[in-house]
Amino acid sequence: MAIAPARGPQTTPQHALEWLRAAIVSGDLRPGQRIAQEDVAERIGISVAPVREALRVLEQEGQVTYLPRRGYFVTELRIADLEEIYALRRVLEERAARHALPTLDDDALQRLTLAARDCVDAAYASDIAGELEANRRFHFAMLDAPDQPHTTRLIRQLWDSTEAYRALYYNSADERAAATDAHDRIIDAVRDRDADRLVAELDAHRDRALEVLRGILD
Repeated sequence: MAIAPARGPQTTPQHALEWLRAAIVSGDLRPGQRIAQEDVAERIGISVAPVREALRVLEQEGQVTYLPRRGYFVTELRIADLEEIYALRRVLEERAARHALPTLDDDALQRLTLAARDCVDAAYASDIAGELEANRRFHFAMLDAPDQPHTTRLIRQLWDSTEAYRALYYNSADERAAATDAHDRIIDAVRDRDADRLVAELDAHRDRALEVLRGILD
């Protein structure tokens, strides 16, 4: 994926953060690679300061690692790290789903359905970045419980820390198809207001992704 330089007023730490996220997801910046702040700033067309601020945010999320006197590196996750993160997601996402389900009205179901359709369209186009965005929109359409802000914040941090590895999962056409089927079953559970089935489908969807990622990292 080509990463375009900034133009016009997009000279903020937020733009640097978005650029770095896209570069990590696309593989332009690979796990274990050192991030040269000056090179990034030049490519985006901004100063080094907002790049440094963005890297601090990514460090807090676990997407990059800072080594004294060496700089920032794209984080390399061990399988044990992924297993821990997915175990935490299992607990937090069940809590979020059970709290959010009673609040999901027809508009929310429509947003969920649209996000699932966008995932399919992106999969057919082999648009990994587009599928990642739509997949994230799909899941948080049902997990973003208005009365659980801390739970939602923690779930988002866990997702952010593994986004690059989720991109590896979507590189497989078979897994893109499996994710589409899983999304359909999740929507059915939401439509039926069946909390237990919703949690079971989310667990199965997450477990399959972890199994595939475990194979990739091994």
